[in-house]
Amino acid sequence: MRQVLAGVDFVPVIPLWLLATLCVLALAALLPALLRIETGADSKRRLVPARGALLRLAAFAALTLALANPRLVEETRETRPDIALLVVDRSDSATLGTRAAQIEAAREQVEARARRLPELELRTVDVPEGGNQGTRLWAAIERALADIPRARLAGIVALTDGQAHDIPPAPALDAPFHLLLPGRAGETDRRIRVVEAPGFGIVGRPVELRVVVEDLGVPAGGGTAGAARLSIRRDGGAPRVESVPVGREHRITLNIERGGPTVVEMTAETRPGEVSELNNRAVVSINGVRDRLRVLLVSGEPHAGERTWRRLLKADPNVDLVHFTILRPPEKDDLTPLHELALIAFPVRELFQVKLREFDLIVFDRFANRGLLPPVYLRNIADYVRGGGALLLAVGPEFAGPTSLAATALGQVLPARPPTGPGAAQAALMEQPYRPRITATGARHPVTEDLPGANPAERPGDATWGRWYRALRAEARSGQVVMEGPEGTPLMVLDRVGEGRVALVLSDHIWLWSRGHDGGGPQGELLRRIAHWTMKEPELEEEDLTARIEHGQLTVIRRSLEAGPAPEIAVTAPDGGVTRHQPEAHGGRAVVEMPATLPGVWQASDGRRTAFAAAEAGNPLEIADLRADDARLRPLAEATGGAVRWLGTDANPAVPELRRVAAGRDTYGPGWIGLRRNADHTVTGITALPLLPPWLALPLVLGLAILAWRREGR
Repeated sequence: MRQVLAGVDFVPVIPLWLLATLCVLALAALLPALLRIETGADSKRRLVPARGALLRLAAFAALTLALANPRLVEETRETRPDIALLVVDRSDSATLGTRAAQIEAAREQVEARARRLPELELRTVDVPEGGNQGTRLWAAIERALADIPRARLAGIVALTDGQAHDIPPAPALDAPFHLLLPGRAGETDRRIRVVEAPGFGIVGRPVELRVVVEDLGVPAGGGTAGAARLSIRRDGGAPRVESVPVGREHRITLNIERGGPTVVEMTAETRPGEVSELNNRAVVSINGVRDRLRVLLVSGEPHAGERTWRRLLKADPNVDLVHFTILRPPEKDDLTPLHELALIAFPVRELFQVKLREFDLIVFDRFANRGLLPPVYLRNIADYVRGGGALLLAVGPEFAGPTSLAATALGQVLPARPPTGPGAAQAALMEQPYRPRITATGARHPVTEDLPGANPAERPGDATWGRWYRALRAEARSGQVVMEGPEGTPLMVLDRVGEGRVALVLSDHIWLWSRGHDGGGPQGELLRRIAHWTMKEPELEEEDLTARIEHGQLTVIRRSLEAGPAPEIAVTAPDGGVTRHQPEAHGGRAVVEMPATLPGVWQASDGRRTAFAAAEAGNPLEIADLRADDARLRPLAEATGGAVRWLGTDANPAVPELRRVAAGRDTYGPGWIGLRRNADHTVTGITALPLLPPWLALPLVLGLAILAWRREGR
């Protein structure tokens, strides 16, 4: 819109202080003439200006006016339209129930009404879902305001449920902020809030969770009264129901029964009339870890690789190692008094009867039974394995001799036996250079899978790690042969016996890798995997199904030693929806990846095993309070002179009328909200016409001066 304005402007040709000084001097000079007193014929005194004084005053006034340089100024203006901002909340909480439809209908009405208002431009800004940062309403407003001159901002209209999480204490806003909320005031919501939950727990020990069931929006006194039923489900099992007081902290005690993640789902019963059940559920994942592992290492006669196992186990800070080396077997007794020996007696009874089950792993390194362990203790070790213990044997030539542990009661739990009969010891011992090879089963087993330097599993080829020079020929009776030696003989056999596990390494030359001989090999990693597999480390299970959720992505891993295509994985979402996926095979692993957007417990099954994963809410701030509430934004509206209005529960929302109001006037009233009229403009042209140009001022001043002189001369 174009406007033309006219006015008088002064542009003095001399400084203002000099012009003012001249005016004062002129008045001082004229004052005696103007205030002259005469006595008339009637003897009365009168104030009579001197002759010509008024003309002199007119001459001085004309001179002063000429020096002030008055102009007639005409200004052409182009009025710029004001800008209003419409902020639309698109976060998850704004889509509950009918809120999304109400907000969308209100947006259409506001935009339609704004188009009918002259000199107004409406800009619409969407507030997207903010991830785990809540609703970033003010951030969206600031980004939009960066492109709007503040002199043109007419106001802000926000369509939101009021759950904004970035409003500053004193926002800098000089335009009215109007808040339009879906629904009606007074909504209620029940939520379960996890006060404290441990990220891990020691296997075999209890952990404690602290939770609170709260009722939001309930009148004073109603939110802390009564009790609610809380269902607690672990790993998808049968729920345990407890009655918990509403509004007060409740403690839940759980026993960690196994290593790896334990998924705990807690669900509070629905409160009548609450806005949503989405935050009635909380999921916690507790990783079960073992306490410091106790390992008993018994070394036989000293040999070159004796310290290999000791260095490995001592390097692990989670391992308490008890190590004995048999330096003086019974057959070498020379009747030296015990008090004169620097050695200590081997505590056979204490280790293998009294404290046997306190150990998580027993390692025999080239141990030969020369009467040191009576048969009853060997049977104790076998029973220990069947009951869930772990046994690892690294053997040498003694394994094929008459003192072999395979010839004792312990042989019942060993997965391989050396040949027997005359000359069997010589026949079992193979001394020749060779490179250990990973078998087809070993390529799928987590203990030997993807070892650096291993032979290719898909095509013929030799390993690139260093050579060994000794192996024991043995017949594998059970378990899985994961490594083979010369002539394809078993070199490493892993087996499950009852509830326990046994690992048998049929060579004592693994120490060559640690010395870097012939290029060395992954001795440390291999021995670590063997030891931890026997102690049932969850990550090394060869037949297992696991699931985890990270960054909104569900990853299901199926491990199996069976060759062939993996079966379909059935995934059950927290809302009960089931999808089936064909996993992608990678050796002994088959992997399924898919988005996991719903919070809660996800379940995966391959038909035989079931795994669970916990998905926390993608935006915990957003679901902490699901009510439409004006508490967070009302202070901003009141500080800027804006209004707070509810849209109601009808399909057609009650959107107030839009009006333009002048600056300083009320910005809302019954049934309407106002947008400020700023009258911002751009000057497109200016013309100036001098009212007393020099060619006119000079004759005027001289003429008045001459008239004053002539008047005074009469």
